Amino acid sequence: MWCTKKVSALTGQTFLLVAPEGHQGPALVCADQAGAGPGDRVLVTRGSGARVAAGESIPVDAAVVGIVDRVEQ
Repeated sequence: MWCTKKVSALTGQTFLLVAPEGHQGPALVCADQAGAGPGDRVLVTRGSGARVAAGESIPVDAAVVGIVDRVEQ
C-alpha cells in the first residue's frame, strides 16, 4: 500500500492490509511494527494499544505487533 500524501508523522511508516481470519468485512489498514510480509499470520492490536505500539504521536488505529509462528488448538 502506497500513500503519496499523508500526515508527516506517518513518513517512513509501513502499512499492511490485513484480512482478519474467520471474519467477514473489509481488511484493516495496519501500521506494521513487526516487519511482517505477504502471507504472514499476524497479531493485530487496535485503538490505544496500536498508538502505543506505533508511538504516541503516530495517528493509527490498528497495528501489527507480532508475527504468529503457530497456533495450538
